[in-house]
Amino acid sequence: MSAAWQTVREADPGFFTVFDELAAVPRRSTALDPKIKELVCVAVNAAATHMFVPGIRAHVRRAIELGATREELLEVLQLTSTLGIHASTVGVPILLDALGEREPAPLDDRREALKAEFEAKRGYWHSFWDGLLELDPDFFEAYARFSSYPWEHGVLEPKVRELIYTAFDASATHMYIPGLRQHIENALAYGATPAEVMEVFELASTLGIHGYVVAGPIVLEELANAEREEQ
Repeated sequence: MSAAWQTVREADPGFFTVFDELAAVPRRSTALDPKIKELVCVAVNAAATHMFVPGIRAHVRRAIELGATREELLEVLQLTSTLGIHASTVGVPILLDALGEREPAPLDDRREALKAEFEAKRGYWHSFWDGLLELDPDFFEAYARFSSYPWEHGVLEPKVRELIYTAFDASATHMYIPGLRQHIENALAYGATPAEVMEVFELASTLGIHGYVVAGPIVLEELANAEREEQ
């Protein structure tokens, strides 16, 4: 147990106990393999919207203990790196709305080919790609290559990849609903069970405690400083 966690536990053992009971529920579940649980937690902690370094280190270490390979861990980070595209998938529809109501332009041969290639490599298409493909096919093509890299070179099974996307889209620091819905559907199509998806939600739901872990020692330190100043 890290020093920060030890401090939190000693500060209020009762609160630590009820959190530990919450976190134990997905740990006890057998829906996901223990190693996959840790890979999900690596994604939640390493996502650009969170980047909780103590959690990254702890879950990477535990994943390695459970047999995770270098290739698996790096692939999780590669999958998680796609989070940044949501600036475009959220922003482009707003830009198109601001330009006024209009029918989408028919796709030319290049755009049709890019769409077909994306569908072949990624296994799906969603309407949130339409505007990006229309407005900037160069950027879309570059992103398609970037996001497809782990699908072409990685070692994780497709179901697990979709659960990784689900984990960081569902996390409280992101909550990207269009992607979450799509990746849940993709995961189910690849054979994920409702119990497996639910376990991903439960693992991501413990993220809130990180505020307590980071801020708790600061609170205790400042209280101690204040007591010393009063003496």
